[in-house]
Amino acid sequence: MADRTVTISGLSKTYSVTGWRIGYAIAPPEISLGIRRAHDFVTVGAPHPLQEAAVTALNLPDSYYVWLRESYQAKRDLLLARLESAGFQCFKPEGAYYILTECEHFLKRLNFPDDTAFAMYLVKEIGVATVPGSSFYAQPELGRTKIRFCFPKTEALLNAAGDRLQKLARI
Repeated sequence: MADRTVTISGLSKTYSVTGWRIGYAIAPPEISLGIRRAHDFVTVGAPHPLQEAAVTALNLPDSYYVWLRESYQAKRDLLLARLESAGFQCFKPEGAYYILTECEHFLKRLNFPDDTAFAMYLVKEIGVATVPGSSFYAQPELGRTKIRFCFPKTEALLNAAGDRLQKLARI
């Protein structure tokens, strides 16, 4: 299987450099030749300082990954509890740093037509930015009752968002 496996990954989220958009592909030479040719037409290459930073990041000790996993799990659990106490039905992620929630009952109660209108309400009236669930579906109507929350934030910010979202539980 190794002779026909291509692994494509990025460094942006694991190392908290989402704006850098630096990644890599690992493949057998005969497969990677095609990847390299296509890459040459898509982009010239990552700037040298970003490549140096990527090498440094990839050489971090295992303890970094243990800390990262534990940190994200704690933040996920904190936000998950706060969302559920505000009345959201949550889909507990096992490998992402987003929580997708079902919010159809809020749409009905507040008379919103869809997730986008509800997301705008959350920003303007509650003070919490989210992403409409329909943004993540090839058929947007499948996500029109969902909202996504991101949790790689400070504990203080997650708690502040949780406090603000409690207003929904009282509506």
